Amino acid sequence: MTRTDRFTLPAFAVALIVLPLGLQAIGLTLTSATDVVVFAVACLGLNILVGQTGLVSFGHGAFFGLGAYAAAISQRAFFPGGLIAPALFALAFVALTAVLLGLLILRRRGVYFSLLTLALSALSFTVAYRWTALTGGESGFGGVVRPTLFGFDLGQSGLWYGVVAACGFAVLVGLARLRRSPVGSVLEAIRENEQRARFLGYPTTRYKLLAFTVSAAVTGFAGVLSVLTHRFASAEPLGIAFSGELLAMVVIGGMRSLAGPAIGALFFILFRELLSIWTGDWLFWFGLLFIGFILFSPDGLVGIGRRVLRLIRPAPTEDAAMAGRKAGAPENLPDFLRPAGAVAGDILAADHISKRFGGIKAVEDVSIAVRDRTLHALIGPNGAGKTTAFNLISGMFRPDTGDVTLEGRSIAGMAPERICEAGLGRSFQITNLFPALTVEENVRLAVQGRHPGRFDPWGDARRRGEVVAETAEILRWLGLAGLERAEAGSLSYGGQRLLDMGVALATKPRVLLLDEPLAGLAAAERGRIGDIIKRVSTEVPVLMVEHDIDRVFQIADAVTVMNEGRVLVDGTVEDARSSKAVQEVYIGSGTAAMAAKPRPSAAGARTLLSLEGVDTFYGKSHILNGVTFDVHENEIIALLGRNGAGKSTCLKTITGIAPHAAGRIRLAGESLDGRSAAAIARAGIGYVPQGRGLFAGMSVAENLELGRLRRRTGNGVHWDEERILSYFPRLRERWRTAADYLSGGEQQMVAVARALSGDTRVLLLDEPFEGLAPAVVESLFETFDALRREVSIVIVDHNLDLALALSDRTVALERGRVMHVGPSRALRDDLDLRRKVLWL
Repeated sequence: MTRTDRFTLPAFAVALIVLPLGLQAIGLTLTSATDVVVFAVACLGLNILVGQTGLVSFGHGAFFGLGAYAAAISQRAFFPGGLIAPALFALAFVALTAVLLGLLILRRRGVYFSLLTLALSALSFTVAYRWTALTGGESGFGGVVRPTLFGFDLGQSGLWYGVVAACGFAVLVGLARLRRSPVGSVLEAIRENEQRARFLGYPTTRYKLLAFTVSAAVTGFAGVLSVLTHRFASAEPLGIAFSGELLAMVVIGGMRSLAGPAIGALFFILFRELLSIWTGDWLFWFGLLFIGFILFSPDGLVGIGRRVLRLIRPAPTEDAAMAGRKAGAPENLPDFLRPAGAVAGDILAADHISKRFGGIKAVEDVSIAVRDRTLHALIGPNGAGKTTAFNLISGMFRPDTGDVTLEGRSIAGMAPERICEAGLGRSFQITNLFPALTVEENVRLAVQGRHPGRFDPWGDARRRGEVVAETAEILRWLGLAGLERAEAGSLSYGGQRLLDMGVALATKPRVLLLDEPLAGLAAAERGRIGDIIKRVSTEVPVLMVEHDIDRVFQIADAVTVMNEGRVLVDGTVEDARSSKAVQEVYIGSGTAAMAAKPRPSAAGARTLLSLEGVDTFYGKSHILNGVTFDVHENEIIALLGRNGAGKSTCLKTITGIAPHAAGRIRLAGESLDGRSAAAIARAGIGYVPQGRGLFAGMSVAENLELGRLRRRTGNGVHWDEERILSYFPRLRERWRTAADYLSGGEQQMVAVARALSGDTRVLLLDEPFEGLAPAVVESLFETFDALRREVSIVIVDHNLDLALALSDRTVALERGRVMHVGPSRALRDDLDLRRKVLWL
């Protein structure tokens, strides 16, 4: 039992004892107290979907009404004077109905699921209202009795409240167990990232059906208690209005907490009973209050309580999440992750696979063969089709033609969870984690997915010794020890990439697929993780997409080069290295040649942007601590440091995305303190986020127009369409193409162009070279070098040679503090100084 549950359950028991006394003291009745518990049970049931699984139901009142009608009709027709038998009949009826409806409704996700539940509520209300012979129609269905049970007269209000309170407490205990169980942890994973849960081997549709059924049954049970309380069933609970009230109670109480929905039910009853004395329009005021909670306290009354508690007892500040990490030297793969034996020949083979998206040939007649206990690299320029080939092999897409086999068994077209079960694990190009869950929970979900008991809805997932031990060992082996309690979303980008690879490995794959595992990592970390991947491949074969060509050629056993959706070269590292075709389309002149070329500075004497003593927090984590530096006109600043040092946070602080708690930021002499991100953008700050953040589905022209629309302010150089295309001529050919159809290099060009659009004087670049082919990196590098004559630039990038070659000065961060400011030339030319300053 968790510490929260140890507090919540006794507090709930005490509240159930005190509740009738409290309500009677303010003039309400025992029936009102009973209604509070009934509504609390209904909201607890709804919260299984809304808060735990992330499925918003607008029609859950239908199950409340079905439970009430089923109990009432069965008592009169089949079990005269009964109590337990009608209740069990109603629960079985609601559960069976939920299973059948869930098989239909859960075929759709998001807003479509919600609309289907809304239609369910409207349909069930109409049927109940019109089917007079069965339900009594608008007159309702009466004649329900509360009999004597075991010698106790349940017709007495006080005794009946005790029965309802006991049932409510039993429901809370049961749902607390469900939340802590392996099934409960998977439901939370589905809420956070259903796709990733499927790639960990979980058949998410089955889990959602279980959640839907349990949720409906609990809400239906509340309907049974309600009809026995009021001895009357009506069609009203089946209506849309009642479903909306239930959802409002859950939101106002607090969706993510165990007891929040019950608190919301108490609040609703008090609001209704007390305000209805003064006005018949109490629902209008309740609606306004509901809107207020959504806008200002989405975590409900529980969230308000936590914030008040923090005012009384402030939480101690902590360093950034990555500061607690304890990384050791790379080791061999833990024994429990090693396969039992070896396979002679090819273990994974893609045979002439092809895939089209509309008129685009993403992959055409591609064959890849991976041998056991080898590292096979898949490389090629951006847009070559590498990630699409990955997605075809791992089950995200089904090939139009061709086949994929694992240990001789065809897996083409299988669901991701079945492919994972067959022995294929993968990481993702864009980190794909459960961001609101802890690091430990992310890895434990992957480990749990291959252990017996993953469908257990009762046991404690945190007390399964073997699962917990394996999780701890994987975290220690990967170098993530010390971060167990940190939320995955709070890690630096490099930390998230490490965790993504760890989650893939924790599934115990027979073949591991890694999509750009070194992207976003500092140079020292890149070498360490490269060594880990090489060691893994001696036990578990690895198919890896990576743009760090030097690292690939050092560690790979075999290389497949793709270009324009086809295989260009397939063979050894030497075959790829010596191929003129590969050199032309992929490698370019190389990082060393770019870094060696002299870059004359254009920096002026006037300070354009300055930070003085800036502190930034994420919750209670102290990310930036007294950061001070300045940027001159037409100067390029390299903002460097290890993963988790605060570099990206610094850029977000300048843009207003992560507002600073202390210090001053000035742009051209004007204060940016307290301004919104939109106002800072209009002041002339252009920001290119890590991951690009383009508007998918919109064309290049539309992305740039949105960037320009509100930034024609006269603050800086004016960037119109022709000026941008003079720097990025390649975008002219893609002007009407949707951004998500572009290659990675073209998407990065669009992201930079959008940041420049309008009037811009400072350009902030967060990892602009990440995940790009060497030839594209060279093109962007030359563009940034030319841009120094137009704007000031602050660049964050883990490619130290390029960042130092491009920049005029370097600002080095360590744990959120500025540890070094000086000319980049000194760090570029003096490797000993670079090791000292940048901790390499």
